[in-house]
Amino acid sequence: MSSASLTYTLYGLAVVFFVFWCGKWLVHLMAITYGKWKLHRKTNLLPREIPPAPVSILKPLMGIDPNLLSNLETFFTMNYPVYELLFCIEDGHDPAIELVEQLMAKYPNVEARIFIGGTRVGVNPKINNMYPGYMAAKHELILISDSGIRMKEDTLLDMVDHMVDGVGLVHQMPFTCDRDGFAATFEKIYFGTVQARIYLCADLLKIVCHTGMSCLVRRPILDEAGGLGHFGRYLAEDFFIAKAVTDRGWRLTVSSQPAWQNSGVCDIGSFQARLMRWAKLRVAMVPTTILLEPLSECLVVGAFASWAASVLFRWDSLVFYLVHILVWFLCDWILLSIIQNGSLPFSKIDFVVGWIFRECTGPYLFFHALWNPAIRWRTRVFKLAWGGVAQEVVPLEKAKFVTA
Repeated sequence: MSSASLTYTLYGLAVVFFVFWCGKWLVHLMAITYGKWKLHRKTNLLPREIPPAPVSILKPLMGIDPNLLSNLETFFTMNYPVYELLFCIEDGHDPAIELVEQLMAKYPNVEARIFIGGTRVGVNPKINNMYPGYMAAKHELILISDSGIRMKEDTLLDMVDHMVDGVGLVHQMPFTCDRDGFAATFEKIYFGTVQARIYLCADLLKIVCHTGMSCLVRRPILDEAGGLGHFGRYLAEDFFIAKAVTDRGWRLTVSSQPAWQNSGVCDIGSFQARLMRWAKLRVAMVPTTILLEPLSECLVVGAFASWAASVLFRWDSLVFYLVHILVWFLCDWILLSIIQNGSLPFSKIDFVVGWIFRECTGPYLFFHALWNPAIRWRTRVFKLAWGGVAQEVVPLEKAKFVTA
């Protein structure tokens, strides 16, 4: 390759990286602007001429944690005219059964039922657990809500208000309740910056980006797609449910209230394992993630953009890089403050430490996930094929027992 060709190639790469970097700043601005407009709107709790549609709420449970009782109680105290609670518990000896029974006795006016045992319709444990509750659900609006979610009294009404004509699925943007400790700070920073930025922009641009921890969906759409059991073949059932909705001409939208995650178990190791599991699912479903996701990290894209700026404009790459990090940091602080909608439960020093830790570990966790693509979900291990179809990996000891 001649020196002229090499020069043109380097300039071409520099232009690509610099344009990509400019696009990342557009994403920042869209997320901040859209988040300020979209989130935390006040819900009208006054009586209405036409009451909101009744809702069936699926609550898959497995085990207990210190916050489970208080989290579940928020579902019994919602300000909503007609809804039913369908608690789905796989193990008949699960201690969560006793907690649910306590709440059912405390709130006898709330319609609630317990379904024990599940039904195996695929490899996804969550779908298997929820399936009996889904089949018994009375109403056309189905809310799927994970065990760690905490509701405000108007959360369900806010979600139903977003279920207008043409909308088939309403989901909540993941966020966290205020909790103590560095792990809680780390989680809030992640969900309030990296996750929120992508989530808000995807909703604005009508791109499928949906987590199933709290989502309201029209049952006829699911039934047309083959019912809830159809999605048991996937581990990322939320993505494929959203895709089934959009494939049938319906829209997705984010409600104005975030999903308040309030798990009683909060530690760095568990959360990082969760992030790696999500990364593996994204790579299997959207292979372009392998290239785009690492390049979207602050430190990585900043390094490439600094080199591009030095090639194209002869700017000092170190100064450019430091300014890039500072402005990115400030944008993340602004976005997190918007989503929190109030004072943050940690100091600015805690935010600096947590933000640096997140940015430094993000690329490592992604590449670590690529290195070991097997997915561990509680006590089970799964292998993913391209496209997201999952297969459970049966341990050798268990396989011998089954074939004996």
